[in-house]
Amino acid sequence: MSDYLRDRAYSGQRGVVPAFAKMTVRPAGFGQATGGGMASRKRAATGGGQHERMSAVDTAWLRMDGPANTMMIVSVMATATPVPTADLRRVLETRLLCFPRFRKRVETDPFGASWIEDSNFDLDAHLVVTELPGKDGRRELQALAATLASQRFDPARPLWQLHFVEHYGTGSAWVLRLHHCYADGIAMIRVLLSLTEQDAGPALAGAQAAESRPGRRGRRKGAADPLQLLDWVAQLTQPASDIVENALAEGARLLETGVHKLFHPEVAAAIALQASGMVGEFVRVVALPDDPASPLRAPLSGEKRVAWSEPLDLQEVKTVSRALGCTVNDVLMATVAGALGAYLRTEGFDTQGVSLRASVPVNLREADEATTLGNKFGLLFVELPVGVANPLQRAHTMHDTMQNLKGSQQPPLTLTVLGLLGMMPNVVQGPVLELFSRKGSLVASNVPGPQAPLHLCGQRITQMHFWVPQSGSIGVGVSILSYAGEVFFGLIADRACIAEPAQVVDRLGPEFERLLLAATVGVLGLEQRAPASQPAQRASKKVAGRKRTPAAGKPRRRKRVPQTAGNT
Repeated sequence: MSDYLRDRAYSGQRGVVPAFAKMTVRPAGFGQATGGGMASRKRAATGGGQHERMSAVDTAWLRMDGPANTMMIVSVMATATPVPTADLRRVLETRLLCFPRFRKRVETDPFGASWIEDSNFDLDAHLVVTELPGKDGRRELQALAATLASQRFDPARPLWQLHFVEHYGTGSAWVLRLHHCYADGIAMIRVLLSLTEQDAGPALAGAQAAESRPGRRGRRKGAADPLQLLDWVAQLTQPASDIVENALAEGARLLETGVHKLFHPEVAAAIALQASGMVGEFVRVVALPDDPASPLRAPLSGEKRVAWSEPLDLQEVKTVSRALGCTVNDVLMATVAGALGAYLRTEGFDTQGVSLRASVPVNLREADEATTLGNKFGLLFVELPVGVANPLQRAHTMHDTMQNLKGSQQPPLTLTVLGLLGMMPNVVQGPVLELFSRKGSLVASNVPGPQAPLHLCGQRITQMHFWVPQSGSIGVGVSILSYAGEVFFGLIADRACIAEPAQVVDRLGPEFERLLLAATVGVLGLEQRAPASQPAQRASKKVAGRKRTPAAGKPRRRKRVPQTAGNT
């Protein structure tokens, strides 16, 4: 999940360590409720939360399943050496099932949905041991992931499943599927980290206590905040009953402290600014033209295809970003745009002057909300310059696009819309979602993962991939995840949109090499024309010191260099 305002997770600044690298692996009480209202506290006091109303936003994701798209997060991981099935089972029993939600099924009703304790829960129905046919290599694992991504969950059971391949290459691999109503990508990564044996930060114990504290950080307990009444981003991630109760409680405290505060000039101005910003952003989003027709916008078949590429070296990506004055996210998204453009041109599509929009998830969690399940992210519509063939021009265009989007109200707006849809009748949701899905051609998520190597059951994890679902008529999803000093790209697509995703991901390495070469030549040429500043000299030396690029179309394999969280 890309956070366009927090690219410093990749920045290499001293003391800046991605939040994932600080997470512990022994959660206690993690992922319980999605809100701290009175109803939540009543449930906790009366029986351990066997019946819990689903939040409005999570309900919207639950209803989003369509004939061609199932709202599931798909993750693929692999280890260097085999993991015994019995050891993995014990890990799931002790580290995954301690999150109560993974023992709960979903029950819908005319007013929404609830989490219900599954009295017949059977781990064997969720841990499926399987074998790959043939050479049990990458192609076979990709085929398994594609098949599972096309299958629906059994609605009578909790909506998650892990398919375990005990023998994959020299190690093991697994495909984990989870319905999006359980968690978003940020929360899901933390769940996956809880299964590993890297314990490099503060304990997750106490998360449940943190969840039960209502209000924002730094807010004086008991004080009324008029803006809180209008803070739909926070309210709509709670169960609907909690929204009503919290609003009544806030209203009572507001009366106690004086309604006149609401009409204070500064408060009134802040409320007006917040409201006008959201309304203005809604008008701008609705006014966006539909994305242009392209092979990526074909009618969906419901049959998925999955592929991933050889990883890029994260330090090389950082070096290019510094040399060009761009962010790491700019470089990675420009690389994706280059690969998609090259693929579309081979398909006979004229990309001259064409940009395609990507729907990019943006994390909206506060720092003290990092350990909660549920969904709290918005979407940002980002123009990908697929028609720009020059790699330098494409990177700078991407940088300008992201700069213009900083401070955009699109993420909180889309989260608000989802929450409102979750409170409305289901018949309203479909047309509104289709209105938004026509604005883009793909979903692109970018997550900074842990930079220290992780282990599962004592075996080092060598690969990490995951895909968030595509909704409405969107049939293509791109995932970018950094882990242990490498950047992993993956593509999931409906067969009607991209029949062979390998034809796209195989272009990612060469596209980055073209950008690396162009940056090297550009910086060195600039140095020859005029004296460079000291930072530019250092950047150019680092770029020039890289190995020569291989022939186009043959992405080279890089040596794996152990990285630590302290040097990212």
